[in-house]
Amino acid sequence: MPKVKFDILESTCVPLPFENVDTDQIIPARFLSATSRQGFGDNLFRDWRYTKSSEKNSAFVLNNPKYSGKVLVAGKNFGSGSSREHAVWAIFDYGFRAVVSSFFADIFMNNALNNGLLPVVISDDLLKKLQDLIQKSPDTKVRIDLEKQTFTILSTGDSVKFWINPYKKDCLLKRLDDIDFLLSIKSSIINYENNKNLAR
Repeated sequence: MPKVKFDILESTCVPLPFENVDTDQIIPARFLSATSRQGFGDNLFRDWRYTKSSEKNSAFVLNNPKYSGKVLVAGKNFGSGSSREHAVWAIFDYGFRAVVSSFFADIFMNNALNNGLLPVVISDDLLKKLQDLIQKSPDTKVRIDLEKQTFTILSTGDSVKFWINPYKKDCLLKRLDDIDFLLSIKSSIINYENNKNLAR
């Protein structure tokens, strides 16, 4: 996992109002041969961003200069399909730090949390409202407070709580990956093993 601390994020958003976006659409299979996490952002949504002749598709949102930010606002059921971790690598490498949807595929959500990308689940109604707001006003900002687990649309004041696995939340707040976490509790593990051996 990239060791990037996540606490509070305020940002404009990029709207992607498509439902059932799968991992092959996020990063096509032909780009999975690389083993480094860097460079995958160049091919994020490759078949939507570019034509078959490798020219930019001006109609696609990532090629529209009026939209920018570190928050991708996706449609319902984002990240379905294969378990490829590369999909999260591509989103993170492009510059997004959070993805908002009303439903994520379980494997995608776990991969996201393992790689420093925060998946935020909100209701269908709030997601639709946010999508409409961004498309009408691209300067719409949201605030994601990981410690309080709140998601807020700053221009309207709409604010909701979101769920996150407590362990993954702690890792994001403290900039830890799984190995770092184990090292941080090394003394407790040693004490537990010693006490277990004494009890035998």
